[in-house]
Amino acid sequence: MKMVYLLIFFTLSFNSYTRETKETQVNLTSEKINSVLKEAHAKFKGVKEGKNADYIPALAKVPSELFGIALVTPDGKVYEVGDVKKEFSIQSIGKVFTLATVMNESGDKKVRENIGVVATGAPFNSITAIEAHEGKMQNPLVNPGAIATVSLIEGDADSAWSKILGSLSSFAGRDLKVMEDVYKSESETNTRNKAISYLMNAYGIIDKKPEQALDLYTRKCSIGVNARDLAVMASTLANGGKNPVTNKQVVEQEYVKGILAIMATAGLYDTTGNWLYETGLPAKSGVGGGLIAVAPGKFGVATFSPRLDEAGNSVRGQKAIQYIVEQLGANPYDVQPAAEQLAE
Repeated sequence: MKMVYLLIFFTLSFNSYTRETKETQVNLTSEKINSVLKEAHAKFKGVKEGKNADYIPALAKVPSELFGIALVTPDGKVYEVGDVKKEFSIQSIGKVFTLATVMNESGDKKVRENIGVVATGAPFNSITAIEAHEGKMQNPLVNPGAIATVSLIEGDADSAWSKILGSLSSFAGRDLKVMEDVYKSESETNTRNKAISYLMNAYGIIDKKPEQALDLYTRKCSIGVNARDLAVMASTLANGGKNPVTNKQVVEQEYVKGILAIMATAGLYDTTGNWLYETGLPAKSGVGGGLIAVAPGKFGVATFSPRLDEAGNSVRGQKAIQYIVEQLGANPYDVQPAAEQLAE
């Protein structure tokens, strides 16, 4: 009799597991993904909230109504809707991938010891956050930590830049280039980042020439991408560091979990907690209008829409990705109790 009960228990458990697995697969079929992306684009393309970043003149000129969504799965399938081929500057999203460059070259210990991985809870360009901890207790996704991260790349300026551009291109699966108009515009107006660079140098966090670190950082921010590129880059992280389109291992798998953890705690600056509460996914925004999110093992998704909220995050992008995550059941924290699964 005990054997019969055990057989019934394992049969119910297996059937429940099979149903859950099939439901997950159904949620990620090509038809479902295409449908959800189209729904998200139609649902939020009329949103007028927010405005372009204007402290960088070149960004203020980008047409505000542009809106594209792209999603890439670990098997290399690409799904697109809207203005996905329109090029824009990567801005702070590039911080994620320069972080990966440093980890690949020198390991994650160097980042943790020299910069830190804490969430500052302050605006991305905060100077008081530097002063409060004498340059320490930063993370690579806010400006002080990001400029310091660039300074950790070994070699002279030309060598370091070659590594940065090569790494980001490998993540995107194509050769990327700097948008010269954006680079010029940022270089002429980045007085706050200049102050941050010198202050981090004063505290000994940046031990190279602060001008060199700032210029490398500014050029990185000016790299041109489109929504499809960003989706491929995000999917590379979702796929354990292996680009699903080119099949190239871009960053060592052992570092991906740390990169995603930093994104989860600081990817949308001082509103990151709200984002994580809504979606459960590591993400990163840029003031150029881009936004990426990573569903580990499932997909990478990216949006482009220049209208930003007060924290510097794309308004339409946030709404669209939140909708996509909900419709595809991709929030890893949304777990059904085991007892309920067995009862079905």
